[in-house]
Amino acid sequence: MAITYKDAGIDIDAGAELVDQIRPLVSKATRPEVMTGLGGFSGLCGLPERYRRPILVSGTDGVGTKLKTAFASGRHDTVGIDLVAMVVNDIAVTGAEPLFFLDYFATGALDVASARDVIAGIAAGCVEAGCALVGGETDELPGMYKASEYDLAGFAVGVVERDDVRDGRDLCAGDVIIGLPSAGLHSNGHSLARKVVLEVLGLGLGETPDALGGASVADELLRPTRIYVKALAALRDNGAGFKAAAHITGGGLVENPPRVLPTDELAVRLDTSTWSVPGIFSLIASAGVEVDEIRRTFNMGLGMLVFVAAANADAELDCLRDAGQDARVVGEIISRGDGPAVRFDG
Repeated sequence: MAITYKDAGIDIDAGAELVDQIRPLVSKATRPEVMTGLGGFSGLCGLPERYRRPILVSGTDGVGTKLKTAFASGRHDTVGIDLVAMVVNDIAVTGAEPLFFLDYFATGALDVASARDVIAGIAAGCVEAGCALVGGETDELPGMYKASEYDLAGFAVGVVERDDVRDGRDLCAGDVIIGLPSAGLHSNGHSLARKVVLEVLGLGLGETPDALGGASVADELLRPTRIYVKALAALRDNGAGFKAAAHITGGGLVENPPRVLPTDELAVRLDTSTWSVPGIFSLIASAGVEVDEIRRTFNMGLGMLVFVAAANADAELDCLRDAGQDARVVGEIISRGDGPAVRFDG
């Protein structure tokens, strides 16, 4: 009997079926500059004509162990949004607009239904971010992954006018920090969150502890990362202008804000009384995780920090609220002295 590729664990027909199912989803995630459709060897995208001195901005990321919750719950419709969000938010902090996105989906055995859900989330995230999904790669790797599991990686390219790059070089003491709320955990710290919630506290994915306000554990762990592209674009195009922004990802509120400071002589002061902390973080703290560890692991309810001149703060807040953000002043830039790079008051 002849041996086929399918005997080795690779189902070409399933791959073709997936492409057919995702084609209408991908067609919605496009831009006028895109020159190719799904199925080519590469994606072609031109630069918007309004840019005079364009700078390309690139980023890549994954979803991490949040995927373990997707596997365990059988829910695959939000992790694609996470994948897009983690990449495009990093691009947007420079003042850039994301142009196009590509994904890499690797699995032990291709399940068309779950893969379609994942890619539907990726397409939805791209639509929300205003970028095109110009292509991707789906790999079956039997022996590398369990048949029911997969891994994701995302890649994006954006563009910004050379004179409009926001890199924090003009930050100074007295500048104001505006916080944009997170949806919860987003896509960072899930190894710690899962250990605490599922193992230490012994909660099941379907349980609804009081701290989560009626949401199940699975609901909370899978709540997708917010995409801040349009909010930052509103500031860039209509506001008084932001100096820098920090996407609060791995490293939490301790390690991310200092990344935009132009000198070690400056520090970030955050007033913890100015924003609400989602219940998931209180639940994690209840298991004995110390506050310093939580702050250096999670976003604590702030998914993005925007740094602006004090004189422009009110105008920037109005602009962000018009863009649908529950924005508020959460701190300021101060002289560092002998203290840490991030200080918490309140």
